[in-house]
Amino acid sequence: MRMAIVELLSISGPLTATELADRLDETPANCSWHLRKLAQHGFVEEAGGGTGRQRPWQVPGLGFGWDDEHASGSIQERRAAQALSEVVMSRAMDRLREFQQRAPEETEEWRKAQTSNEMVAWLTADELKEMNDAITAVLDRYVERLTEPQRRPPGSRLCEFVAWGIPTYFPGVEPA
Repeated sequence: MRMAIVELLSISGPLTATELADRLDETPANCSWHLRKLAQHGFVEEAGGGTGRQRPWQVPGLGFGWDDEHASGSIQERRAAQALSEVVMSRAMDRLREFQQRAPEETEEWRKAQTSNEMVAWLTADELKEMNDAITAVLDRYVERLTEPQRRPPGSRLCEFVAWGIPTYFPGVEPA
């Protein structure tokens, strides 16, 4: 429920507990309770205006980011970050499966526009970082459209990209 709330606030901007409840088929009281819990940990904040359940809420920034290299938290905090990452990826995989089920109903234009890629490559650490930075730069070109609806071109749809560039492990394959 909390991840769904954060996702909707990230995509749709400020929403009230009542608006979230309508979209999530929940009660406003339940959404309000989850919003307060998320706010306690800095995942959401009041957007200003309104009172009670009519107060709009927003995310303080788009996206989450963490990595072990810069994590100064305890082992429990790092495990919590890993668990959150797994939930986020699991939800993204669920949306991929949903698209795959609905794909036959999509127009030819949208069926041809979508793609799924998977690859492996031999890279140095510097090359891996360079590739990850380049992918992020491409995705960042469109991020303002989430918060500025007037920048969305006619005919545009919300699309999702999930990418990770990681060292991977295959049995019997050792680093060069």
